[in-house]
Amino acid sequence: MTDLVLAVDIGGTKIAGALVDRGGAVRREVRVATPTDHPERTWRAVVDVVEQVLRGEPVAGVGIACAGPVDAAAGTASPINVPAWRGFPLRDRVCELLPGVPVELAGDGACMALGEHWLGAGRGSRFMVGLVVSTGVGGGLVLDGRPFGGRSGNAGHIGHVVVEPGGEPCSCGGRGCAETVAGGPRLVAWARRQGWQGPENADAAHLAAAASVGEELPRAAFERAGRAVGLAIAAAAALCDLDLAVVGGGVAQAGDLLLGPVRRTVAEHCGLSYLGGLRVEPARLGGLAGLVGAAALVLRPG
Repeated sequence: MTDLVLAVDIGGTKIAGALVDRGGAVRREVRVATPTDHPERTWRAVVDVVEQVLRGEPVAGVGIACAGPVDAAAGTASPINVPAWRGFPLRDRVCELLPGVPVELAGDGACMALGEHWLGAGRGSRFMVGLVVSTGVGGGLVLDGRPFGGRSGNAGHIGHVVVEPGGEPCSCGGRGCAETVAGGPRLVAWARRQGWQGPENADAAHLAAAASVGEELPRAAFERAGRAVGLAIAAAAALCDLDLAVVGGGVAQAGDLLLGPVRRTVAEHCGLSYLGGLRVEPARLGGLAGLVGAAALVLRPG
């Protein structure tokens, strides 16, 4: 009996796959760009990744992390950043591809949280939220040491906590969500509106580089984003009685530019006695967190 599982992590910019063993070690990783213009092209890219990773090798199960929303019960995915997929029957398609192999599906934020809880910054925590601050802001919950997906599998989607009532429109249909402030493209757009003259194709990494050498507007953008993330964490912590928030994702690679204001905001807004031990820590698994968490759906169920 093999001790390997297939982990797949599907996002708006990349599809990753890997073999993961029972200790969480990632082997034979493959990544490709995500085609988002046609449902079958996106699916074909998933198939290509699976075939390159497996090379005919048997696996004990498949864990899938997918950008959300997902419907874990129905096994479908409708990622906001993959417009070609709406109610796409992802779990059934993977079951058809690998007959007889158990398949588990969860949101990518939930898998990031689960991966960090298993082998990363969340080890030993009982009540944590994991955040992915990247193009958008995703997240997942681990409550009483177990992943908590809620009714549909989307619990912990902290990017849609409102931090600026009446603020910028969000892809979810609301306004002022944390994602509208801290998501990478929104971060850069805000800085440009304030007059920042960065490269034409600038992303959050360019903004972070400018902030790190003291440019005022980029630093202000990260201060604003960190405050938004901190407010969202404070709300989630008060609601779920958390002891830890783990912050990862591409924007979070800016380090203390983001985490500094996150921590200050959390300290300012978490005055209740039961939140006194709440910590904010950077993620440790980097881009592997989603794959490790997807594998954990099979290797560490419930």
